[in-house]
Amino acid sequence: MRLPAPTKSQPVRTEQIILFRVSGQLFAVSSASVKEVRSVDTLSGAAKEIAQAGLRKVRHIVQRGEHSLYVVNGAMHFGLPPYAPALVFVLRHTRTALLVDGIEKMTTMTRLQALPQAFCNDERDWYRGVTAIDQTVVPVVKPEGFLTPDELFLLDSSLQSNEAAGAAPLGFKGAGLDPTIADDSPSEPTLLESSSDVPVNSDPGAAPFGFKGAGLDPTPSTINPPSLPR
Repeated sequence: MRLPAPTKSQPVRTEQIILFRVSGQLFAVSSASVKEVRSVDTLSGAAKEIAQAGLRKVRHIVQRGEHSLYVVNGAMHFGLPPYAPALVFVLRHTRTALLVDGIEKMTTMTRLQALPQAFCNDERDWYRGVTAIDQTVVPVVKPEGFLTPDELFLLDSSLQSNEAAGAAPLGFKGAGLDPTIADDSPSEPTLLESSSDVPVNSDPGAAPFGFKGAGLDPTPSTINPPSLPR
């Protein structure tokens, strides 16, 4: 009697992610969505200060060629206590640079769970889902979730008003970028879609640009981060 051929199990695909902290809370982002990581101390002098009523999380802007890059304070965005940021994430395919405390480590994610029903407000637009790292539930952020189309419209309108008034650039300790740098980085792989019970479904992303000197340790380490932030 011929035995049935053994079923080949499909390999589990993984996604490379960066664990980072904002006001001490732990978050994750796909490494493929981070174009650059810069120390705030190396980015002085290239940003302009802006003010838009009702949008306190954005106070500075950097001009990159024809595009405006808005600097988002991560603590204000997530409604967390103020904390002095140390790094800036320049996010791919967005107009956002994100201020964060620092990087915990780079690791891999094999499963992305859908957001629990307890997430029922703006946070549903902030996160792709949640994952478990070292037995801790960690929210995985959407790079495009830091600024909505309406917020970008308000910021662009404010910028045009400032330019019409002839506003001069102001010094900004910790949130400047070199406006002459061309965006010649590789395109980003397709990102995962949230699912309730399926493995992660994308190829590992390439390491983000600009990690030199940013304190990233690509080797796993034991951590005891706080629980999922509210």
